[in-house]
Amino acid sequence: MPSIDISNYKQKKKATEIAGAANVFAFMSKDISFGDGQLADKKKEAFYNELSTLINSGIDIKTALDLTASSFTHEKDLTLFADIQKEVIAGKSLSETLQHNKKFSSYEFYSIRIGEETGRLGEVLNELAKYFKSKITQRRKIIGAITYPLLVLSTSFAAIFFMIKFVVPMFADVFKRFGGKLPYITSLIVSFSDWFDKYIFLLLLIIISLIAFYLLNRKKTWFKKYAALTLLRIPIVGEILKKIYLARFANTMRLLTGTNTPLLQALGMVKQMITFYPIEQSLIKAEKDILLGSSLSATLAKDDFYPKKFIQMIKIAEEVNKLEYFFEQLSTQYTEEVEYKTNAISGLLEPLIIIFLGLAVGVILIAMYLPMFQMSNSF
Repeated sequence: MPSIDISNYKQKKKATEIAGAANVFAFMSKDISFGDGQLADKKKEAFYNELSTLINSGIDIKTALDLTASSFTHEKDLTLFADIQKEVIAGKSLSETLQHNKKFSSYEFYSIRIGEETGRLGEVLNELAKYFKSKITQRRKIIGAITYPLLVLSTSFAAIFFMIKFVVPMFADVFKRFGGKLPYITSLIVSFSDWFDKYIFLLLLIIISLIAFYLLNRKKTWFKKYAALTLLRIPIVGEILKKIYLARFANTMRLLTGTNTPLLQALGMVKQMITFYPIEQSLIKAEKDILLGSSLSATLAKDDFYPKKFIQMIKIAEEVNKLEYFFEQLSTQYTEEVEYKTNAISGLLEPLIIIFLGLAVGVILIAMYLPMFQMSNSF
């Protein structure tokens, strides 16, 4: 993202600035629709990072928004930040502006509002930038670790599909002309090729139906519940998934406790941010228990989702009144563990997938050439 040149920014008279800006904003907002999706994490990280830098350097919020918005180039982004700046110029606070904007979450709204009320807006914006940067970094590391194995696996299936769909039928036609009994392995692969060719459209229909079923039901409570429980039961995958969400939970709580957000309010915001069913349900119970006088560690200990070590760290944090520090340590620890495990699995899967591809292709080729060897020996 291009750097911000403050020296080129010239202050104008307030009345002229507001009137001119209003005209520009009206023009830019014309016939623009954002949809329901939120702003990308990368853009949020850049927005909060630049805005916090400017505010911490003593620039007022209106000027800082103008300078920050100028570093974006996409039309929809320009329109979004122009609308935000327009409302701030009209007298609203930044938090009020973001509250009803679907591009931003309630988590961001409450954090910024607390920053405004406590006079720590620059600090809160900087923490939000760190939060989204951490989220992006974690996602990139996981994606980077699984990209190559998935690419190799996809290539393997594509190669096997090509052989079953096109190569095997060619050999099958040759075998029919010569007649005779085929070796068992050859007969098996030819039969599978015939079955695959016969039901390929049915298989595609099933795959499309499953994808459609997922897209239609992924936000429903019952689906999230059973999907989460199923994934958590898968060896290795379940463990990694749990640590990913524990890291997110700890990182989110770190930011909120760092801004002195009341615990109940913080839990409600985390519940909205992390839509993983086990965490959502545990936080619903936690809110009720805390209202009755229970501590966070005590109520989370009732849920099997949270490891004992995680609970113990929170308990110690409550006793020494250093929740922010301990949540930061937990977030760092689980993030590093996820990174290590995904890298280890990636390193293990790569040779295994290559071996699988070699064996699969080798078996098919041997099965196809075996009858030819038998026929050549018979002459």
